[in-house]
Amino acid sequence: MSEIEFLKTSAVTGRMSRRDFLGRMGALGVGAPLASSMLSSAVLAAGPQYGGTMRLGIRGGTPEDSLDPAHAANQVGTIVTRLWGEPLVDLAEDEGLEGKVAETFSGSADGKTWTFRIRQGITFSNGKAVTAEDAVASLRRHADPETGSGGAGVLSGISNIRAEGSDVIITLEQPNVDLPYLLTDRHLIIQPNGGYDAPEAAIGTGRYILKQVNKGELIVAEKNPNHWDALGYASTIELHVINDDAARVQALVSGQVDMIDRVPPNDAAAIQTAAGVNLHQTSGPGHYVFVMHTDTAPFDNNDLRLALKYAINREEMVEKVLRGLGSVGNDSPINASYPLFTPIEQRRYDPDLAAYHLRKSGHSGPIILRTSNNSFVGAPEAAKLFKASAAQAGIELDIQMAPEDTYWSEVWNKQPFCTSYWGGRPTQDQMFTTAYLSTSGWNDTRFNNPQFDQLLVAARSEADQSKRRQMYADMANLQRDNGGLICPMFNDFVDATSDRLAGWKSNVKGFALMNAFAPHKMWVTT
Repeated sequence: MSEIEFLKTSAVTGRMSRRDFLGRMGALGVGAPLASSMLSSAVLAAGPQYGGTMRLGIRGGTPEDSLDPAHAANQVGTIVTRLWGEPLVDLAEDEGLEGKVAETFSGSADGKTWTFRIRQGITFSNGKAVTAEDAVASLRRHADPETGSGGAGVLSGISNIRAEGSDVIITLEQPNVDLPYLLTDRHLIIQPNGGYDAPEAAIGTGRYILKQVNKGELIVAEKNPNHWDALGYASTIELHVINDDAARVQALVSGQVDMIDRVPPNDAAAIQTAAGVNLHQTSGPGHYVFVMHTDTAPFDNNDLRLALKYAINREEMVEKVLRGLGSVGNDSPINASYPLFTPIEQRRYDPDLAAYHLRKSGHSGPIILRTSNNSFVGAPEAAKLFKASAAQAGIELDIQMAPEDTYWSEVWNKQPFCTSYWGGRPTQDQMFTTAYLSTSGWNDTRFNNPQFDQLLVAARSEADQSKRRQMYADMANLQRDNGGLICPMFNDFVDATSDRLAGWKSNVKGFALMNAFAPHKMWVTT
């Protein structure tokens, strides 16, 4: 065995620290970048390792967060929910579907009846066997408008849900070939008796069991010894809520945590060259937005909405807020990451046209825009840029900073004009249904367009893919030209991990950190 191979073996097996490995390799004349790459390749070749503690530093958590999956509204809520719970089915790495609580699923020839068979022998973390009745109750609770679930919209159009032995049978009002994809929604976690008895108990079928919960600070989870599959390599996962961007980056660089999300664009270049740290940049459907309630004055006037849409400089925001780590948006939540995407005419910054629509609206006076860095990284800076570009059209924006700890409970989906972000969804149907269907609880622009709703339902049963593609393009145009969404940019997911972890895979699905599954799929190497 050569000295280099000996050093790699020693580092992979833990007999030598990474720092010592790089030092010894340097003494042999191997530069740090090449040595780091050699070590990473050796760790991956050695395969996953079980055990150890994985420490996450995540942005977005607050003391107001709920453990009820119906109300998971930020990245912390998504990661925590994925730790302890599972839906019937979920997205696979090839962007297909894989069974979770349901072992198999199938649809009728007409696409109106879907059967999901509950996995045999699966149990909740409290030891109770999972039944089809539990799954039926879970879906019914999320479908109930009184629950206020973020997953209610994707369950619209269901006429009946029933249990039959080990099967959950869902009957639709209209055919929907995308129904299994809709059921991957992060809120639709299967709970004992549907969560009616104790929605925040965090009892599910997930790979981990919550052991300590200090909302807005620290959540500790330990491996579920009775989980049905082999994923979930770390014995313990610590999720530290670190909302301050500089503190989160420093925690990673100093070795206090092993993984962070939402790397500030200003810090990306420095992290990319830092020793012992890996930057992960992934393009996808995530987007940073300004949302207006179309049912609340003055935003109930479409000319005013158009004035604001023409008054924003999208290219400037991508350059100055994202530092190029993203792409220009078009006031639609759909981009080329979706399978049936059709480009629509790009809206440009046009202060003259914005001024025209402002005059036509009859509005005068300042317009309040609420923001917080907790809505998206760089949101206050984006709001200031918007204020400056809008002023060129005679539009006065009054920027009001909102408290970070209560932003998601008191501002988003409550105040009529604010900054926000969306992680995207696997299909157009799910994105449109979650956020733009008139009856959705998470319709944060209060968009209500009967033609849009009709097209959305009709597209679900359209077998001709070219016709379906055109329907989605028509919906995108309706929503862009008549809705309350201002989408200036699609953000790349920019995450970072330490060399203490291995197993990262690029992801283009809906959320940062490998669709929020990095804690499950990565492993601790030392």
